[in-house]
Formats: sequence, structure tokens, C-alpha cells
Amino acid sequence: MAKLVTIFGGSGFVGRYIARRMAKEGWRVRVAVRRPNEALFVKPYGVVGQVEPILANIRDDASVRAAIHGADAVVNCVGTFDAGGKNNFDAVQHEGAARIARIAAEEGAEALVHISAIGADAEGNSLYAQSKAAGEAAVLETFPGAMILRPSVVFGPEDQFFNRFAGMTRLGPILPVAGAETRFQPVYVDDVAQAAVKGILGEAQGTFELGGPDVETFRELMNRMLRVIRRRRLVLNIPFFVARIMAFSLDMVQMITLGLFNNGILTRDQVRSLASDNVVGEGAQTLADLGVEATAMEAVLDDYLYVFRPSGQYSDIKESAQNLRES
Repeated sequence: MAKLVTIFGGSGFVGRYIARRMAKEGWRVRVAVRRPNEALFVKPYGVVGQVEPILANIRDDASVRAAIHGADAVVNCVGTFDAGGKNNFDAVQHEGAARIARIAAEEGAEALVHISAIGADAEGNSLYAQSKAAGEAAVLETFPGAMILRPSVVFGPEDQFFNRFAGMTRLGPILPVAGAETRFQPVYVDDVAQAAVKGILGEAQGTFELGGPDVETFRELMNRMLRVIRRRRLVLNIPFFVARIMAFSLDMVQMITLGLFNNGILTRDQVRSLASDNVVGEGAQTLADLGVEATAMEAVLDDYLYVFRPSGQYSDIKESAQNLRES
């Protein structure tokens, strides 16, 4: 019988790419998510019955154990940007990660891949970074042979980075950002998936920091995105002291409304995170150590950001027609 991998968060941005690659490897894939009915799109990644979404809650031992039982390998892709509520940083990125690793070891899984993030640091400025570091430590405590992957900002068709800011360009002539000079090293989502596959197949262990071939500031990334979508906008840096005031106000509105207003705009913890560069550290193991060639942004961004161009899919045709008229 084909081997089985359980992927927690397997219908999410990174998880779906790992699921697709493992199906191509001939493995059975169990996609463990909170809402399996919303993850049915993963089923065609393989032949009939090869990829199956199942219900799982990483805050519950019995649920996690049922999802892992019989699996040869386990992947944890679950993360959050929510500092409050039941699925907060600690519950998901620390306790949830610890629970998955502990039960994976108890159930006899041969491999575990844990998706963390560049900047994970027990002494970090943000609660996000601290919870990521706590999760890594808890995973390695009970599953010492686990692979830890620390990606920088992940880009790809379903990303919430370039897509989000490209959408904001429709609102006006100014594109405000906090931390415009903070450096990032965006990594393509399928490169992260390839790295995870190495761990699932037992070809690599240890901690790897994943970044693409380009290191650019937040401002440079926004200007790159603007060139791709053929729009002119002023990238306006919001000073950190102003960003902190804005984030505090938005967080307070969320608290006063008991969560009815969900602050998905800018939180205090995000501002703290933006104060630090998000790049591969010197001496870290990288994609190259896994034999994965990093994909450049310029090779991918056009493929999905074109929808934000003024003429959308017809932009290239209109530009060609304009050139013909001018000639």
C-alpha cells in the first residue's frame, strides 16, 4: 500500500502545494483542516481517493491523534497572525505545534516537517516571532529528527502579500506601508513545497531558512509590484511611531467591538515585526543545501498579478495596439 502523509493546514497557501507534490510522489495524502467541506478542491490533486480532506483541530489531542494515526509522515503548515481569540499565537504556533510533534512521535511517524518562519526568536520583539520559536523548541524536544523550515515572505498565486497590496492600489494614488526600508527575501511557494518534500521523504533533517534569489526593501518590492500591474502610485512610508499609534487604535476597535471588527489591516505585533529584516541569516542552511533552485519573482509575478492591471488580461493586447498606432 502507498505511504500516507498527514498535512495539517493542507488546504492553505503552502499546504496545498505540498499536498499536490506528495500526490505526484504516489503517496496517499490526508489533508487535516478545520473545515473539510471548504477543502474539497484538493481531491483532484491525485487519483480518486488519493487525497482526502478530514476534520482536525490542533487544539485537541483526540482530533490530532485521529488525523495522524497510520501516517508515515506528518507536516504542520498551520500558522496564524491572530494575537487574540482561541486560535492565538500561543495556542496555534506553540501549543498546537507541540501537540502535533508529540502525537506524531507517539504514533510512530517516521518524519515530521514543521513550517516556521524566518525571524523565529525566543527573545524577538514580536509575540509572533516568540511563539514561532517556542513552537520550534517544542517540536524538537519530542521529535528531534524533525525538519524545520523557516521561509521569508512566501509569494505565489494565492499569496496574501503581493495580492493584498496590488488590490490596495485600486483605492487611490497613494500606497502606504510601514517599514518601507525593512528588507525581505521572498520565496516562491512551490520552492517551499519542494523543500518540505525532501523532509517527508527522509532525505533531509535540520533547520533551513528559505529565501529567494532577491533581497529587496519593502519599498522596492512595492515598486516591483507596481511595474508588473502597470500602475503609478506613491509608495508612502509610515514612520514607525505613527504606525504604532494607528495599530493601537485598530487593535482597540477590535477589542471594543468584541471581534466584530477584525483588524486585518495593521496590528501592533505586525509593526514590531516590521522593525526587523526578514532575510536568510548568515551561515544558515538554505534551499541550495536541499538541491532546490530558488525561483525569481520576475518569473512568477506576471502570471497572477496581471488581474490588477487597468486592462487586466487585455493589457498586453492594448499596449501592442498602441505601439502599432504610434509606429
